[in-house]
Amino acid sequence: MKRLFILIFVAVSLAFSQEKAKFIQTPYHDQKPFKAVFELFLDDPEKLGPTLGWIGNLIRVLTNSPYNFSYEEIDIVVVSHGREIPVFAKANREKYSDVVDRLESLSQYGVKFKVCSMAARAFYGLTDKDFYSFVELVPSAIPEILYWQQKGYGLLIPTVLEVREHHSH
Repeated sequence: MKRLFILIFVAVSLAFSQEKAKFIQTPYHDQKPFKAVFELFLDDPEKLGPTLGWIGNLIRVLTNSPYNFSYEEIDIVVVSHGREIPVFAKANREKYSDVVDRLESLSQYGVKFKVCSMAARAFYGLTDKDFYSFVELVPSAIPEILYWQQKGYGLLIPTVLEVREHHSH
């Protein structure tokens, strides 16, 4: 009986080891314009860099083969109301220069960056004159996010678990 169980186990294991995941080509090109709203409510401004990777990857996938969207066919809105807000302030350019360069680049591809004016003022004392020209201030993040969702934009909430260096052993 024990030998039979082992043979069955080995046979099943071999059958599953021969299988592999299927690659499915989702027809994203059926959805034009492709509309996404990103909610940023990060607990550390350093997490904005990895978060921009999400946005860049979305654009890269859609603008390359087999989808070949034009930048005009991708509509991305980013609404910020967390601790990343100071990165959008001109006074912090030097501290966050690499991330700001990426923000400016994404804005040139049509990504719209919106900052909650309520959070900017209450937590950082920032007003419209403190932000880059590619930033739009909105009254409040929550109704702004809901507004875009109601217009058919898919909501994405990037999660960056922790920014730390990995050391290999």
